Amino acid sequence: MSDNLHGADSEVGVLQTVMLHRPGPELKRLTPRNNDRLLFDGVPWVARAQEEHDAFAEALRSRGVEVLYLTDLLTETFASGEARELAVTRTLSALHLGDTLRRHLGQILHEASPAELTSYLTGGIRNDELHNGSGLVTSLLASDDFIVDPLPNLLFTRDSSVWVRDRVAVTSLAMPARSRETQLTELIYSLHPRFVGTESIHGWRHEYVEGGDVLLLAPGVIAVGVGERTTPAGAERFARQVFHSGLAHTLLAVPIAQERATMHLDTVCTMVDVDKVVMYPNVAHDLQAIAVTMREQGETDSDIVLDIAPAEPFLVAAAKAMGIDRLHHIDTGLDPVTAEREQWDDGNNTLALAPRVAVAYERNDETNGRLEEAGIEVVKIAGSELGSGRGGPRCMSCPISRAPLG
Repeated sequence: MSDNLHGADSEVGVLQTVMLHRPGPELKRLTPRNNDRLLFDGVPWVARAQEEHDAFAEALRSRGVEVLYLTDLLTETFASGEARELAVTRTLSALHLGDTLRRHLGQILHEASPAELTSYLTGGIRNDELHNGSGLVTSLLASDDFIVDPLPNLLFTRDSSVWVRDRVAVTSLAMPARSRETQLTELIYSLHPRFVGTESIHGWRHEYVEGGDVLLLAPGVIAVGVGERTTPAGAERFARQVFHSGLAHTLLAVPIAQERATMHLDTVCTMVDVDKVVMYPNVAHDLQAIAVTMREQGETDSDIVLDIAPAEPFLVAAAKAMGIDRLHHIDTGLDPVTAEREQWDDGNNTLALAPRVAVAYERNDETNGRLEEAGIEVVKIAGSELGSGRGGPRCMSCPISRAPLG
């Protein structure tokens, strides 16, 4: 990596800086009527979710990790008139507003303070909160219909961006309920003073790639899950971009089941050491990977000619690309029912703080026990409410800086 203070070349280098999002008013917007559309499996107890998240953040700080909060960064970004104008313009481009409501909402957003604008764009605005709104659109909508949808999935900061060496990939999220998240994340990386000069790749206008599907297996080796959220076209675009920028020499495209419980690659597999992964037992020996490399460079990423290898078992293809004899799979040894339960509760979604140190939900007793037997220190956190959106410690964290692997 360069002298840039930000970046990561692995999943397990010592974690130095991370971006989180503390659950806020947006979670209080969830109801049994809208939680499915907003991608939550239930209506969380928000106060408890905040307690659990605060304990998660404190566990990171106690290990020397700098914790940044997405909404703090966004509010600081909105000190820039350019950032405010971009955010408001993108919000007002929604086709469901109509001209009368668009003008009224535009006035509210333009007059908001930076903190208020952050609150509006993350917590949403209901029809009955507009005050003196007029026009056919507001008259036909129910009072509790959202004019600007809340973004409860901001909790999962891993998905909207991922650092690859010293560049940040702003991703493209597949679900309509999350499409605005990456627009806000892009504003932070492009206009917040802390990130001045940061080069970016991909972007929310491109084919779908989500950060939960991107694993930095080793310097120069990236695995990308292709399934419910990341598309084959997104994986190809990402490969072209990392090759063109010299960020990787091999990308492994990893097909995963297009199901809620396996929405991202990191729901079935995460790294806990430089040569060790924990993996959902029911897929451990069936998971395949297609190695993608660059045959010919081009003037632009779209000109690159790719080499596509035949599919191989994931653990075999990964070890070859990483240049090691074996990528060890920690066998959790779970019976099928327990494996399915702990998979649903994000037992395989760990966040490495350093080689052989990982954060995991405390509720997954069996998986955590096998990790400890394999020599992994498990930092256990509560997640009874945080897990209601189907995400674990890795999903809830975007590493902004990791120490390079030697």
